[in-house]
Amino acid sequence: MKRREFVKKSMVGTVAAGVLSAFGEKKKENRAMELFELPSLPYPFDALEPYIDAKTMEIHHGKHHRAYVDNLNKAIHSDTQLHGKSLEELLQKYSHIPAIKNNGGGHWNHSMFWNIMKAGENAPTEKMASALTSAFGTFEKFQEIFTQTALTRFGSGWAWLCVKNGTLEINSTVNQENHLIPNSGCQGVPILCLDVWEHAYYLKYQNKRIEYIQAFYKVINWTEVEKRMVEVR
Repeated sequence: MKRREFVKKSMVGTVAAGVLSAFGEKKKENRAMELFELPSLPYPFDALEPYIDAKTMEIHHGKHHRAYVDNLNKAIHSDTQLHGKSLEELLQKYSHIPAIKNNGGGHWNHSMFWNIMKAGENAPTEKMASALTSAFGTFEKFQEIFTQTALTRFGSGWAWLCVKNGTLEINSTVNQENHLIPNSGCQGVPILCLDVWEHAYYLKYQNKRIEYIQAFYKVINWTEVEKRMVEVR
């Protein structure tokens, strides 16, 4: 082999090795940073019609939730102390960083929200009905308190049904806060949540938050809520 050809092939090999090495390092870096992904909806966009419209679901999931995930990953990428942390650890220990509290909270909250809804008019399971009656007197009383909590959350936020010390409680949080964030106002472990940000209902219900809340009761996945309650208790 001529010297010129040898040098050329050596250079190509060196460059290729460098590219592969850089690609490998990038994969290691991504693993170290624990980059988060937008979860798929467990049903089609139009599955919750007519209570929650398809266009709202498409925008809410594909635009709003995606933005929380993308911005959370950007925040992690820019700060090495955040690399390799779980979402729960990020919210528990680094929520003093606004990008983590807002975007990490938004990712956690929405990931739960999609899964506690399903198609059809749903009634509480026997176990959930018993637990709600025990905690609030009647199912209707639970609805009354939960509705009022969601309705009176000023501005943007969430309403929660939580298990605290073995019993059920209702509370709310502002913006994207949740029980993982210290001093958030949310006590216990959530088993049911309702997003009362305007983007969750404004296309269909405009400023009528009460109508959106009433519609939400029609699509609650009580089997999933019961499962979460049993796991906590």
